[in-house]
Amino acid sequence: MKAAYFKEHGGPEKLIYDELPDPEINEGEVLVRVRACALNFLDIWGRRGLPGIALPLPHISGSDIAGEVAEVGSLVKHLASGQRVLVSPGICCGRCGQCLVGAHCLCRSYQVIGYQVDGGYAELVKVPSANVIPIPEGKDFVEAAALPLVFLTAWHMLVTRCQVRIGDTVLVLGAGSGVGHAAIQIAKLHGCRVIATAGADEKLEKARAIGADETINHTKQDFLEECRKLTRKRGVDVVVEHVGEATFEKAMLSLAPGGKLVTCGATTGYNAKVDLRYLFARQLSLLGSYMGGMGEVMTVVKHWEEGRLTPIVDSTFPLQEAAAAQQRLEHRTHFGKVVLTV
Repeated sequence: MKAAYFKEHGGPEKLIYDELPDPEINEGEVLVRVRACALNFLDIWGRRGLPGIALPLPHISGSDIAGEVAEVGSLVKHLASGQRVLVSPGICCGRCGQCLVGAHCLCRSYQVIGYQVDGGYAELVKVPSANVIPIPEGKDFVEAAALPLVFLTAWHMLVTRCQVRIGDTVLVLGAGSGVGHAAIQIAKLHGCRVIATAGADEKLEKARAIGADETINHTKQDFLEECRKLTRKRGVDVVVEHVGEATFEKAMLSLAPGGKLVTCGATTGYNAKVDLRYLFARQLSLLGSYMGGMGEVMTVVKHWEEGRLTPIVDSTFPLQEAAAAQQRLEHRTHFGKVVLTV
């Protein structure tokens, strides 16, 4: 098969487009012929390399996969060759206590397709049969690939971790990102008022188009001051944070008494500053969030099928231009998802 992969860590020039052996499946796995694979910043971190994280090399990135069933293992009875499917990106053991109550992302053996194991920057990928979900009628491969990871992550952050309610005010940082544009839609779905930030006016216009009530250009305005103005100095109920060190302190200060900050990333660095006096005096909650469970994926897919959630596709690139696609992500000029087509 053809694949875009790297044999050593470094810049986008380390991505190679060449032949690799076809994956071989076991009796419980499915071989998917990839038609589209969306990018995530996790792909960038994996290619650059992270301290203490050893990825198998050569490595194929790509967590968000849509395509057709090419082959099924002997124990797989619910899927057929040629079926159009998308792939849930988290792999768990399915046997531990966390898995049995549906908290799959708390499984001690939890892995992300395209990160700890090979992913979808390839013509073929093997995945556990439990991770394969039929694509609803009328939905295409590119949009299907743009859905799973970011909408699962944002759903877990807002609904599972923060338990958002009608009337909450939610601040979404980085509205143009995958998680950001998903969080805006999920917050609106739950009857929240949404304040969104981005670094370009055109991104803010797109954020308003998908539901943001107010927007802040963080290159021209101080988002903490603007949040105070927009909430009459009360603060917001929830902050969706994934930017990291550059925004964390002000994000926490944006919270109303009893507010919740939920974070799923540290794109600008992980040494965030926290004033503990402010934390306990205002009774704030700082919540970590990582991916989500299969039940949450199925819920997201249902809302997508019925038109309540829509993944936004920024641009598409052919698989052989994976390096250029990653550079678009790194330059942060995108709004929504960058997708490889195969």
